[in-house]
Order: sequence, then structure tokens, then C-alpha cells
Amino acid sequence: MNEQPRKFEAAGEATPAPPPAQGILPIAREKLPRRLRRILCLDDFEPAARRHLPRPIFGFISGAAETNASLRDNRAVFEEFGWAPRVLTNVSQRSQATTLFGKTYAAPFGIAPMGLSALAAYRGDVVLARTAVRANIPMIMSGSSLIPLETVAQEAPGAWFQAYLPGEPPRILALVERVARAGFETLVLTVDVTVLANRENNIRSGFSTPLKPGLRLAWDGITRPRWLVNTAARTLQQYGLPHFENSYATRGAPVLSRNVERDLGMRDHLNWEHVALIRRAWKGRLVLKGVMRKEDARIAREHGVDGIIVSNHGGRQLDGTISPLRVLPEIAAEAGDMAVMFDSGIRRGNDVLKALAMGAQFVFVGRPFLYAAAIAGEPGVAHAVNILSQEINRNLALLGVNSPQEVGQEALLRRNPPAV
Repeated sequence: MNEQPRKFEAAGEATPAPPPAQGILPIAREKLPRRLRRILCLDDFEPAARRHLPRPIFGFISGAAETNASLRDNRAVFEEFGWAPRVLTNVSQRSQATTLFGKTYAAPFGIAPMGLSALAAYRGDVVLARTAVRANIPMIMSGSSLIPLETVAQEAPGAWFQAYLPGEPPRILALVERVARAGFETLVLTVDVTVLANRENNIRSGFSTPLKPGLRLAWDGITRPRWLVNTAARTLQQYGLPHFENSYATRGAPVLSRNVERDLGMRDHLNWEHVALIRRAWKGRLVLKGVMRKEDARIAREHGVDGIIVSNHGGRQLDGTISPLRVLPEIAAEAGDMAVMFDSGIRRGNDVLKALAMGAQFVFVGRPFLYAAAIAGEPGVAHAVNILSQEINRNLALLGVNSPQEVGQEALLRRNPPAV
């Protein structure tokens, strides 16, 4: 095990980091909003969100592609590994503080990018961003969000921006300039969305892009009155019909427009030449999200990328793609000086620590935080952050270590080793 915490910093940044903030302090259960008192783990947010959200919106968030094989593997893989903890070590000084790109965060996890968040929660991206600032964890804003990126940058100056880009240099450069002008310092390019996935669950649940008004959609909204009043009606009254605000440098189509599909085109042209173009134009930190092969990690490193997120998009793209945890060690070994991050399937503090033990330096969590925002706004997201943070703190003690950086592969064993 490592005796000293590791620090992963972008080239050219100063080594010293500011002292970590303590993050959101836990709230006594009896003081939580009533709807949160029975939520004891991140998994508990999902059924609560199912009851709160209209069926199409819940289906869009919860579902994946085709048979959901990748979605299932994202969870199943964590059960294949178990701990061999140390005992009789002094763990009274344990801390979750983790330094990434020269900034020390209160925990080794952040909020993953999630599109259309404002359909599920009122001002969803702002809710997630504000809570992340208070908790001192990073939040990645999605390029398919319905709130202007400039608004989120003002609410959360340390937020990251994630982009879906076409293989069109003029549109790439225009968006990169806009993101820089807004003040973002970290740009995340998602690279696994060459075409829209086959999300049959969306059709079955009544969700479509663009949204199609009709009796079914109206009924789904009416039967969820709390969402209808507090999210849909409130949004329309205050801001009008939501638009895709950040797909490109200019405002995109409204969520009901037939032009939405056209705005999402040309992504199948994106290639490494465009990454080189972005690297030349973007002066901040550049991260690629969706890397699943060590060969691509090597090429990313050669292109001057600062970090990669090993991810299968939460199982929402190519169905049958294995869990990123299965390829994480070999990608981490190939990454060199790049920061290696992870998402897809994290639901427990144990999951966070297992990903770190397998080679990740940081992890991101998606769906549970959006469910939390949907049912209870900022208090809901804060409760989710606290749940995960407390689990990590408890598990560090039970593992016999004082920091996430001390958790190594020697503590993690496969439950059913393959036959020799």
C-alpha cells in the first residue's frame, strides 16, 4: 500500500493545493425533509424517483440500450470482487480528500454529466452545480443540457463542461471559444456517441427526442402532480419552453422541435484529428470521456490529453460493452501522466473504493444524483453526497486505511478466481 497520498496534477500547475473544504455536513435524519428520511442508500433514490417522475422522463434516465446488458454488467462486476482488510491499524486520522488537476476535493467522487436534467428537476443543472460547490466536489455539466452554460458557470465557477461535438471544425472551434469565454477550465469531450443509441426503453416508456405532445404525454404529467407543478409548470412560467442551449455556440432547438435530431448529427465524423484541433484551441484541461481500450488511452496521451474517463456511458450506447471496471487496470497502466477517472455503475462507497483500487484516481456518479435532485432539489443531492461520503469514511476505517489513495489492488480479491 502507498504510505503517502498521491496527487494527480495537470502539466504546468503548481504542486501545493489549498486545504480541503469539509464539504456538506451530515444532517440528523429527523431534520431531513420527510421524503428523504427513509432513503438510506443511493439505490433508494430510484424507486422514489419512479413514483415522482412521469414515466417517459424516468424511463429516459433509468434505461440503457437494447437489452440493458451493459447496464447489468456495470453493477454485476462489483460483486465479483471482495476485500481482504487489514486490522489493528490506527485509522483515527482518515480523510477522503483527493487532489485532482491541482485542486483538492473533499471526496474522491463527483457528479457525472447528465443531459436534460432540467426536465427531471427544476433548474436541474443549477441544483447539481450549487450542491457540488457546497460539498467541494466537481460537477460536469452536460452539453445536452437545457440551461445556458454561462448560467452554470456563474453558479459554480469550478464546474467542468462536457461536449458532444460533430466532426465539423468551425462548429467545434465556435463552441470551444464559448466554453472558454464562460470561464470553464476543464473541457470533457465525450467520444462514444458516434450515433444515437438504440434505446428501445425510451419508446416503450413514451420518451422521444424531440418530445411529442399528445394525450399519453399529458396523462403521464397529470398523474405526477408534484412534478407537474414544481418542475414543468414552474419552468414554463419562469423561462418558457426549454431549448437545447449548449450543443453548439448558438442556442439550439426547443425540446419539442423536429430540428433536434438534425442538431445532433455529424458526430460520426469525429476523429483524432479533431482532438488535435481541440487541443490546440483549448488552453484549459482536456478530458476524453468514454475510453475503453488501452490503445485509445495511449493515443490520447500522445495527443496531449490531460485526463480520461473510463466509461461505457452508463450502458446507454453500445449494448454489450463490458463494464469499464474490467478494463480499468490495463488502461491505467497505459495512461502515463494522464489522470484516470471512472464512471458507470457506482452506487456504494465500496464501489468507489474498488474502482480506486483498480487504478482510477477519481470516480463520477450519475443517475442517483439526478434522482435526488428530482425528488428534493438541493437537499436531496446533498443527502446523496452525504450518504456516499459516509459510506466511504466507514469503509476506509474497516479496511484499515486512512485515505482512498492507500487502497491498492492487494486488498481486492476476485471472489471466484478462474480455474487454472
